[in-house]
Amino acid sequence: MSMRVKLEDVCDRGSSNLRQSDVEGQSGDYPIYGAAGYIGNVDFYHQDKPYVAVVKDGAGIGRTTLLPARSSVIGTMQYLLPKENVLPEYLCYVVRHMHLEKYFSGATIPHIYFRDYKNEEFNLDSLSRQAEIIDVLSRVEKVIDERQQELSALDDLIKARFVEMFGNETNPYNWPVVNVEEVANVSVGVVIKPAQYYTDAEHGVKAFRSLNVGPMTIKDSDWVYFSYEGNDKNAKSQLKENDLLIVRSGAPGTTCVVPKRYEGCNAIDIIIARPNTERINPYYLCTYTNMPHGKRQIEEGTGGAAQQHFNVGKYNKLRLMLPPMDLQKEFVDFIAQVDKSKFAVQKALDEAQLLFDSLMQKYFG
Repeated sequence: MSMRVKLEDVCDRGSSNLRQSDVEGQSGDYPIYGAAGYIGNVDFYHQDKPYVAVVKDGAGIGRTTLLPARSSVIGTMQYLLPKENVLPEYLCYVVRHMHLEKYFSGATIPHIYFRDYKNEEFNLDSLSRQAEIIDVLSRVEKVIDERQQELSALDDLIKARFVEMFGNETNPYNWPVVNVEEVANVSVGVVIKPAQYYTDAEHGVKAFRSLNVGPMTIKDSDWVYFSYEGNDKNAKSQLKENDLLIVRSGAPGTTCVVPKRYEGCNAIDIIIARPNTERINPYYLCTYTNMPHGKRQIEEGTGGAAQQHFNVGKYNKLRLMLPPMDLQKEFVDFIAQVDKSKFAVQKALDEAQLLFDSLMQKYFG
């Protein structure tokens, strides 16, 4: 039988004063971890039993990881040390379910504090029941991981086919080379802060941000909405079918194609490329931009030390191999076949994720 407890009832807080610069270049038998994961090995450890670590400062804040005995973390991480009434794996699932990122404070470098979330409540089961719950959740997670690997493998297949058909960045088949501006009209979406245009889903039109643009795919979540009036005022950046959206900052160069169902939506601070479809297939241009062929040029063209930034002028000048349209179409037909497989895998992934989320809610409440 489960009982309602607070987080502080099942774990102790621990802290680290280690900096990444303190441990880089060291060696030893014991791993050390940071916000992005494994850093390296050192000749000491701070925790002799498995524990949960939470990113408490900066990027990835709230991310929760189960880490092994005889290991350590650097100071951007918070130790949550399990008490005898909880299994480490169970504690990790509990904390992940709490989404601690909601407690962040600080404008420049966000951080979260144990004192703010230690009173979060959840359902605590007996140790034997905890083990059963861990088994079920880990099985579902394994399915999710396998589906994600399948999607990644299908993406790799598209990339391999691209190189097979068109060659690598050295252009071994000697295709004609043009600048993007010769085959597409390039502009930028709304760049002012468009707060005055925002409304809710019921009264507005979806507006793309960089959060909605993935490599060759649209991330259908975290939307903002423009009022109809605001959308009309920004008619120049309203999207048409087959437009390309290219991220300017954060992950510059990440590119997707706009399908028909998003026609009329707006774009905020994203490069918009409208291809001349008599000379270039939008999906060929999109793949080229996401491949090393385009990525390396974009990396060379980004500016801004704190946040990498890419602009319209640089994308206009991106050098582009231009094979015949019939060959481009053959490649795009191949993408369409692979996408059928990706759709089936994505559906299975979504179902597994939905099951995982519902189980987490059921177990921890």
